[in-house]
Amino acid sequence: MNNRGLAAWMDKRRLKSPQKDAIVFGQGMTITYADLADTVDRVATLLRHRGITAGDRVAFLGENSPEFLEVLFAAARIGAVFVPVNTRLAPPEIAHVLRDSGARLLVHEPEFAERIELIAADAPPTLVTDAGEIDDPGLAVLARLTQPEVHDIAFAPDDPAAIVYTSGTTGTAKGAVLTHSNLTWVAVNTLVDYDVVSSEVALMISPLFHVAALGMGALPVILKGGTLILERSFDPGRALRLIERYGVTMLSGVPTTFQLLADHKDWAATNLSSLNKLTCGGSPVPTRVLNSYEERGLHFSQGYGMTETSPGATSLDPQMTRAKQGSVGLPHFFTDVRVADENGTPLPPYVVGEIQVSGPNVFGGYHGLPDSTAAAFTADGWFRSGDLGSVDDDGYLFVSDRLKDMIISGGENIYPAEVEDLISELDGVTGVAVIGIPNDRWGEVPWAVVTLRVGASLDLDGVRAHLEGRLARYKHPKQLIVLDDLPRTATGKVRKAELRSRVIASAT
Repeated sequence: MNNRGLAAWMDKRRLKSPQKDAIVFGQGMTITYADLADTVDRVATLLRHRGITAGDRVAFLGENSPEFLEVLFAAARIGAVFVPVNTRLAPPEIAHVLRDSGARLLVHEPEFAERIELIAADAPPTLVTDAGEIDDPGLAVLARLTQPEVHDIAFAPDDPAAIVYTSGTTGTAKGAVLTHSNLTWVAVNTLVDYDVVSSEVALMISPLFHVAALGMGALPVILKGGTLILERSFDPGRALRLIERYGVTMLSGVPTTFQLLADHKDWAATNLSSLNKLTCGGSPVPTRVLNSYEERGLHFSQGYGMTETSPGATSLDPQMTRAKQGSVGLPHFFTDVRVADENGTPLPPYVVGEIQVSGPNVFGGYHGLPDSTAAAFTADGWFRSGDLGSVDDDGYLFVSDRLKDMIISGGENIYPAEVEDLISELDGVTGVAVIGIPNDRWGEVPWAVVTLRVGASLDLDGVRAHLEGRLARYKHPKQLIVLDDLPRTATGKVRKAELRSRVIASAT
């Protein structure tokens, strides 16, 4: 076997656990590992018939579904590169991902057809997952009609497996190139540090187009031969019913996810005794949420990471949640993390510096951006996270600030620059800063602070109307504040920490 990447996983699972349920989807549809592997072979053949060869990019626009994983592994089978597209993106943002990645084919679910029509000039040939008619077949029908061929493509573990786009600090999303090795090692880290076992039943309520759900949720469970309960979207009441019905053991999400579950009317009556792994990222779990789960005998594994680390960098063992509250934990087993100064010199405990990461799960660079790639690494090869933090005497990492000003709202990353660039187009705006403001439900939400030309006026509805269709709605400001001036440094940069403190103080 020449294929040493993700595609080989299907052959191994078909051999080792053919009749084990790999996926449960929708209204109880089950797919065994043998069925999944057979479909991957058929989809791989279909992609080849569509002209896709090794190195070509295949994009996927859709919610959680078996097709997402089928296309991912089928692309790997023929040496192609998978490009997941965030379904919440506006048409221009989708167009950028397709154009920048050089996608040769876009597989999408039917409900996204209108968005694709709006960017037809930038879209590659498309394949709908389910067109619904035999005379207008989609992926599902075509795969069943395709006779699978043998695909044994020779490539190295360090060849690209996926390009995952992360919003850029300069306003343009950048494609992080993740190799087969990156995705394998982050899965192995998850197996080791979270004790994932073959009897795992993982409820996937977070979108797979996010690398956290994919790299630390779906892939480790598949690697170990567990079962995925795939949900297209998150509904707390349905999630609670599924936990009880299927004996779910593993659940991943962001603090908002877990808060909505605990706040649901069925929380107290739901049997949660099967749950033994709760993993949470994006931001620290609030004390109120910790209390709600600990009252049910449930404890969290928390962690820190980013797309460029596939994404895991650290994890906090549930037994240390209270003793090290506020920490994001220790480095993953096969990953190293350090806090360093501007010269890359490691700093002693309790001294704040930049968090830097090294290991086989760390990406090799950004697609088509050699300068950005070079700037992302230190001279000795450590990835520069752009985040500030410190470690304590025991080596536990504490994140103190984000150099990149990123806002994390309900698990979605929002980079202010892309929002600011569009708001600055509005007539009368002379200055703009988008900042993250604490929010009980979403962790934080974006607020826009502007200065205006004398005589000009602007309201929140006007800002949102300007952004509509151009940026995903979760990036739209929730409040607009007009000031006479913005606090700036001597070089003219907005002092966002000071501005954020001022806004929070005035709002309370």
